[in-house]
Amino acid sequence: MSNEQAYPALAAEDPQLAGELAFEEFCTPELSRHRSGDHDQLVERARFHLRNGTPTRVPTSVGELQAYIFEPDGAKRATVLFIHGWTGEASFMTAFAEQFRKRGFRAVLFDLPAHGKSAGKRTSLIACAHAVRQIAEALGPVHFAVGHSLGGLAALLAGGGGPPMPRAYPFLAFVLVSVPNRFSNVTSRFGEELSLSPAAQHVYERRLEDIACRRIVDFTAANLLVATARPALLLHARDDADVAFADAKEIMAGCPGAELLAFDDLGHRKILYAPPVVRAAISYLAAQREQIVSPELC
Repeated sequence: MSNEQAYPALAAEDPQLAGELAFEEFCTPELSRHRSGDHDQLVERARFHLRNGTPTRVPTSVGELQAYIFEPDGAKRATVLFIHGWTGEASFMTAFAEQFRKRGFRAVLFDLPAHGKSAGKRTSLIACAHAVRQIAEALGPVHFAVGHSLGGLAALLAGGGGPPMPRAYPFLAFVLVSVPNRFSNVTSRFGEELSLSPAAQHVYERRLEDIACRRIVDFTAANLLVATARPALLLHARDDADVAFADAKEIMAGCPGAELLAFDDLGHRKILYAPPVVRAAISYLAAQREQIVSPELC
């Protein structure tokens, strides 16, 4: 019996168990239905571009994580942390990292928990946010964060602090690529894919609320960005089928310090490799960098 058949039957008989199983599946990246069918081939090609990075293992409270540091050829002028999306890995952010390195930035990439070469099979957005903060503390100081999709939400959680985060990491600005606004849209879509009953959906979402220390309906990128009190550039494709372009407009509308640049025909993943997108991110953070006067950048 397939999951499409099993979940509705189980939800009718035991919604508590169905919700718990849905929560476990939601937190297992390799089971994601949005993982590309050619994921392994994409990974093999993308990892070639890690050759200019120095690999390092970083112990954290959410497991040992694989990180890569791209040092600029000249003097280091600022450090940028790149956070990939759900089911991705650090290698998917190398198009950004390599160009940032050439522009004098120090680039730090890492595999989120249960992704790539990092430890674990299951994780959560909250665990990913803890990973962002601890990687930044271990390999920093980090000045800026560039996050793709749910990786952007993890960066905002780390930058905003508040429960369940023990403290905020002081990122100075963000670049958010294809980031969803309402986490409730993500959880609802997942429930629809599994044909969960309302009772089972409630169980699964309550588990997420418990670890996030906030209600699903309040969990938005706009709220998280406001909590950081930092500026952000939103980069989003109008044809994104995974995260609607309307999400970017919602974030910008709720955040006075946000700017939005729209692109065409780049979807949710091609946007990571498009030169105009990378150039926009570099230009934005280069301008932010010029406003910094700190001996830590030397």
